[in-house]
Amino acid sequence: MKKIKIPVKKAIGMPLEHDITKIDKGSGFKGAYFKKGHIIKKDDVYELKKLGKNYIYKLIPSKNDVHEDDFAKSLSGLLAGENIRYSSKPSEGKIGFFSTIDGLFKVDKKRLFRLNELKDLSFPTISDNFPVKAGKLVAAFRIIPLFTSKRVLNAAKKRADKPIISVKPYKIKNANVIITGNEIYNGIIEDKFEAKLIKKLMPFNVKVENTKIVADDVDMIKKAFFDLIDTQMLIVTGGSSVDPDDITKESLKKCGVKFIREGNPIQPANNFTLGYYKDVTVCVLPAGALYYKTSAFDIYLPRILAKDKITKKDIVSYALGGLCHFCKVCTYPICPFGRN
Repeated sequence: MKKIKIPVKKAIGMPLEHDITKIDKGSGFKGAYFKKGHIIKKDDVYELKKLGKNYIYKLIPSKNDVHEDDFAKSLSGLLAGENIRYSSKPSEGKIGFFSTIDGLFKVDKKRLFRLNELKDLSFPTISDNFPVKAGKLVAAFRIIPLFTSKRVLNAAKKRADKPIISVKPYKIKNANVIITGNEIYNGIIEDKFEAKLIKKLMPFNVKVENTKIVADDVDMIKKAFFDLIDTQMLIVTGGSSVDPDDITKESLKKCGVKFIREGNPIQPANNFTLGYYKDVTVCVLPAGALYYKTSAFDIYLPRILAKDKITKKDIVSYALGGLCHFCKVCTYPICPFGRN
């Protein structure tokens, strides 16, 4: 590409060949102050100099050069999968990608990394398995220089042979709850789990339809299980620690529940356990999920509600990033907890 350097004063009447960005911390402005194609006027000279532009460049690309806007437009449709929309026009060479629904953001990490290995490319995303609302910016694509070669574009298209990002809709809409514990069943202490669960599920539009309180008794737990199993998700609280009288998981196994793995490497709520009974998702919540504002249950919940397949390998992988920072002010999910 050939560049012809022209002093700003002599560039009056010329069109700009790319956006010119302004960053003003005082006013909070960051964006294209002058757009590509803008005809430079006399009054613009001072503003351009304030932005550090003493020269304007006339760019003469070769036949093998691809402009940042053309590159972004060529690739964006290949990157976007289910329930993703993207900007119709680039801004400062960037295309934004947005969720069209409330759901679970998914990234093909292996292919994302392969794409970003290419020269001049930048395609950052938010974290995999992140719960998003409709309209949320989830990714942005651009090439870093103003121009790159057609060879890079062709290589990028090959690596984007399938969409890399998508959003899975939440599929679970109702839940039943079994609360275990002699102290609650006998009225010694008041249950606080039900109210907390309703509050956690409400943002996902999941309704708690039925709740039963039972003692730490195998037969009572089994009866409550079969009374409430006609649901999309059954949440069972309490009785899941290492104490010999905590029999909740053993009772559920006798009902036919198949657990992926008992416990998980996330703290707090190591004893959170996920399983299935036919098509029903069964969650066993320890007391830690009640005590702490954010726990293992919160990490798994968006994936559970989207019926995203969670394997034993997935559970083990949460060891990295699975220790809460126990911040004085919890900002979850905008924090590193549960992100690996």
